[in-house]
Amino acid sequence: MENNLTDRSFWKAFWESRKGLIFKIKPNYVFGDILAGIIAEKGIKTAVELGGFPGYYAIYLKKYQHLKTSLLDYFIHPGLVNELLEVNDLKPGDIDIIEADLFTYEPVEKFDMVLSFGLIEHFNDTKFIIKEHLKFLKPGGTLFITLPNFKSVNGWVQKNFDKENYDKHNISSMDLDLLKTACKDLGLKEIEAYYHFKFSVWLENKSEQSGIAKALVKAIWVAGKIVTKLVPVESKLLSPYIVVKATL
Repeated sequence: MENNLTDRSFWKAFWESRKGLIFKIKPNYVFGDILAGIIAEKGIKTAVELGGFPGYYAIYLKKYQHLKTSLLDYFIHPGLVNELLEVNDLKPGDIDIIEADLFTYEPVEKFDMVLSFGLIEHFNDTKFIIKEHLKFLKPGGTLFITLPNFKSVNGWVQKNFDKENYDKHNISSMDLDLLKTACKDLGLKEIEAYYHFKFSVWLENKSEQSGIAKALVKAIWVAGKIVTKLVPVESKLLSPYIVVKATL
């Protein structure tokens, strides 16, 4: 079975079709509180974001946590990266850019923290793609991975309203036990895997949807927010994200 569920042409088309890519990243950017806690606890100074074009987290960590950051991706549009840097009061060169194939690239340095956000679920072999993160990580360094939870209400929305995008995801990777076992098998320590954020739904192709579809998704969003206000817990059914943390 082909391991990679996407290719370079998919990502080129994906990013070129996106609206609103350039914006000022706020101090409370999603996952920022978790990252700040890890950085303070571990004394992290360097980080690399894998598969993260246009570099929101590399920029966030540079701007707000003052880390030396790098961004590696298979597809990078330098102009968009520079626009994003400028709007966030940074300049070209403030983050290191590596346009390369993750699987063939041999890192010239190791990092205190290796991060990816919405990367590993695009591959069929979950343990293999996690393993590829580790070649960038210093001994004792921290691995931080997030992925969407499409085994939730949000997954139902994706499957029914954006099947093309849904099919680019390995749904079986969105399993806490599978993720923890993969990390353990790779020799990682201090392993955590958990659902994050109480509720949300979204559509990548929202602008292409009918008025009825948009209204239905909005109604689901409102209902979910009401439920999780009454019962404020993270859960497989409602939480939109999964977080994985571990130490090498």
